[in-house]
Amino acid sequence: MKKIAILLTCFNRKKKTLSSLKHLFDSVAQSPGLQVSIYLTDDGSSDGTSEAVKSNYPKVKILPGTGSLYWAGGMRNSWKEALKTGYDGYLLLNDDTNLYPSAVHQLLSTHELCMKKHKQAGIYIGSTKDGESDEFTYGGAVFTNRFLFKYHFLKPNDNLQSCHLGNANIMLVSQSVVEKIDILTEGYQHGVADYDYTLKALKKKIPILIAPGYLGTCAHDHSDIYLTFHQKPFKERFRLLKHPLGLDFKSHLLLMRKHFPVRVPFILFAAGLKILLPKIYIKGRGKG
Repeated sequence: MKKIAILLTCFNRKKKTLSSLKHLFDSVAQSPGLQVSIYLTDDGSSDGTSEAVKSNYPKVKILPGTGSLYWAGGMRNSWKEALKTGYDGYLLLNDDTNLYPSAVHQLLSTHELCMKKHKQAGIYIGSTKDGESDEFTYGGAVFTNRFLFKYHFLKPNDNLQSCHLGNANIMLVSQSVVEKIDILTEGYQHGVADYDYTLKALKKKIPILIAPGYLGTCAHDHSDIYLTFHQKPFKERFRLLKHPLGLDFKSHLLLMRKHFPVRVPFILFAAGLKILLPKIYIKGRGKG
């Protein structure tokens, strides 16, 4: 790959976005022959993110959002704009992820190894860890039980590892993959759009590879919504079920319908339990 587009979306976390861009530019500098363009969708930030990015990184192409794109919609918006130019690859990057200096080079090396081993291009997942605790946070996972949608994450080692699911905190996608399975699927609001994308690739027998080593830091700052879910009134539970930053039921249901349709009745039943009998649901969830 000689020319790649780097895709981000952001909303009201200026400090993290600026930090991510700084580490990104530092990493790109380690691959001097690489041509990059950066597309950042700002989905209505009110904290001065766009202004700060323009001032510090004028080469970044800032795209306005609608204010209700969330992560999946914002990334689709950036990707669609990049497609107008066309690139050898597309690097999806969360704006709270700080790449290590060698990260971009490692992803490009993973692509070269994939071409040699599989004779086709693929999707390359970068693993992250918490910057303070050094604990694994995001990366690639393999199924342990497809029917129950159970999986476990693979910690990176010194070798390429194949996986079934990938987080797009750091994800490099080859142009040939886009030609086969397009970009992130419409309909996903916030989460699991990256899972859908890797599952689409899996069905087409496209290699999904975890790059060797950790490629950056990203804190796992999502608290367990179920800790206080049963204490909330019915109206609030229903709101959280639907909200993209809550349980994002719409996106999860779409994922099941597309890839695990036999699970849809169970998903609908579980949603009812969450709303009507949350204590029973949470008790059963704890046993699982």
